[in-house]
Amino acid sequence: MTITGVDGPVTYNPYAYEMHEDPYPTYARLRSEAPVYRSDEFDFWALSRHEDVIGAFRNVDAYSNAYGVSLDPSAFGPDAHRMMSFLALDPPKHTRMRSLVGKGFTPTKVNAMEERIREITLQHLEPALESGSFDFIADFAGKVPMDVISELVGVPVADRAELRRLADLVLHRDDGVYDVPPEGMEAALTLVVYYQAMVDERRASRRDDLTSALLDAEIDGDKLTDEEIVAFLFLMVVAGNETTTKLLGNAWYWGWRHPDERAKPFDDASRVPNWVEETLRYDTSSQMLLRMTRQPLHLHGTSIPEGDRVLLLVGSANRDEAVFPDPERYDLDRDTKALVSFGSGRHFCMGAPLARLEARIALTELVARVATYDVDPAGVERVHSINVRGLAALPTTVTLR
Repeated sequence: MTITGVDGPVTYNPYAYEMHEDPYPTYARLRSEAPVYRSDEFDFWALSRHEDVIGAFRNVDAYSNAYGVSLDPSAFGPDAHRMMSFLALDPPKHTRMRSLVGKGFTPTKVNAMEERIREITLQHLEPALESGSFDFIADFAGKVPMDVISELVGVPVADRAELRRLADLVLHRDDGVYDVPPEGMEAALTLVVYYQAMVDERRASRRDDLTSALLDAEIDGDKLTDEEIVAFLFLMVVAGNETTTKLLGNAWYWGWRHPDERAKPFDDASRVPNWVEETLRYDTSSQMLLRMTRQPLHLHGTSIPEGDRVLLLVGSANRDEAVFPDPERYDLDRDTKALVSFGSGRHFCMGAPLARLEARIALTELVARVATYDVDPAGVERVHSINVRGLAALPTTVTLR
């Protein structure tokens, strides 16, 4: 569907490469001209305003996760939970799965990793800084979250680079191809086989890692199946690892583009959390999530039938002028409490504390060592993904303190 405004018709294609480069002007027009947007080509509705997105997150009676959270045909359907774990479940199945996973993936376990996260950060940061010039993504931001997740679940060091390569393939979308490409499907299958082998190993011999904890997790005799554990591990490497990599890269990129704002955490490291939160609002890694309507809905004069697909445009909600004054301004002094980057309600992201902790530690260690930095714009490359927004390459030159 196209809606004609003062600048001509507004169209929204989440697969389009130009949308990956900069979706925000389109989001602004959607909020203004088509808050309930219809795409007949891809068979979805899209909600772009903050009140509608957060309302959908919280209304599990009207919006279902049971067919997954991705628009891709191969990732959408009643078996979506096999890959995306409790992201693709509704209560009570979601409640059960999240409670069992929570037995192993606890806030205490996450907080206990702080010193180890710092060690991993420095392990990759110090060699990069010594060289003076490096790719912020390939040499640092892509390695730290992968190592943290791998350490948490028990992936050996020798396997981590390959698992990250596979996760990248799962997320990448070829221009003009409106589904997971064959290479991504093959990568997903390889990851599932790998994690099943790891579960088999831990069943024979427990270790101090999350995979072992998930095998032992139990509530009133109820335990996770192998399939459920593998799905959660898959979710961790694809969603947990990649989104944190993109968060770090986005913070570094937008700090470079806005030197006055960058100066705030570089002059005062206690401002790093503000840098993280404003980046989550301004250019969040997870741009959208899919829902299915469980009942007929009526929003802004538009009727959405039961059983239809609805995209919740998180990236747009975070730029809604009704909630965030002057939303196009990157401003580390703004109130970001209303951001919806990690969802809301029962499906609020379980990994949010870990992502924030990783980003805070990584950026704090950077500002402690770097006086200033520059980015080569000619070498900047964007990731092409329908759900995830971030950078694939970010060539950086640093001046140390």
